Amino acid sequence: MKLNYITICILVSLIINPIMAQDSPILLFPKGAPGESARLIEKADREGGFTGGESVLRITGVSEPTITVYSPSEELANGSAVIVCPGGGYNILAYDLEGDEVCQWLNDLGITAVLLKYRVPRRENLPKHEAPLQDVQRAISYVRANAGELNIEKNRIGVMGFSAGAHLAATVSNNFTHKTYPNVDAADRTSCRPDFCLLVYPAYLDSEHFQVAPEVKPSLATPETMIVQTEDDKSYINSSLFYYYALKEAGVPVRMHLYSKGGHGYGLRDTGAAVNEWPDRAEDWFREIGILN
Repeated sequence: MKLNYITICILVSLIINPIMAQDSPILLFPKGAPGESARLIEKADREGGFTGGESVLRITGVSEPTITVYSPSEELANGSAVIVCPGGGYNILAYDLEGDEVCQWLNDLGITAVLLKYRVPRRENLPKHEAPLQDVQRAISYVRANAGELNIEKNRIGVMGFSAGAHLAATVSNNFTHKTYPNVDAADRTSCRPDFCLLVYPAYLDSEHFQVAPEVKPSLATPETMIVQTEDDKSYINSSLFYYYALKEAGVPVRMHLYSKGGHGYGLRDTGAAVNEWPDRAEDWFREIGILN
């Protein structure tokens, strides 16, 4: 198991080089996000409990979605990129547990990480994912349009997410033929289809009668996918099982790692469960699909 090695790498990276990301986040909608009539007051706290013995940074009140690019060292960079979508029920973002720490792990693999701060909390009278889908579509198109500057390849840009962020990653994986917002600039003429998708304890993918949610119905165009799930995640296990089956039936290459215990919301942290080795399995999958050399 490489868990201890991963944990040490993350800690060392944070101590030696506390900010590998760009100096400032990039506004996805410089003239204002679609449908936003008033700017919210962004709030951050660490009062949401502990995971793996550490507190979790929670952010809410986001009305100006951004991306922050974490670039790997030149020696490790392999030309791949992943848009990272933290979870939080579409009400908050678990910004370090399922964001910064994940970006550091991806950098250690030579992958450029792009941390998406999408709009939360849920907008009144709108589907929970409507505004965030605009944000992630824009993020993928922006990254692909600027691939040269970011030292990445246009056909090696994936998306990953946790819980609600995994729902968002799956949603954009099935909704990319047209933009859900008015074009901002030339970047929006670039495809927002991810080339691969990694879902960790995804939420909200299931519906009634053993069906998937209508916004995530797969087709042959859905990118190849990997799912991480535990059986004791009682509220969301069907989310993973139903989506896995729908992908299989649609002919989409899919891999699922199902563990007996581990619950929900562990991120990359060591909670003492076997599921904590999922980053090793993700690394295997990245190699299998050609993301890592």
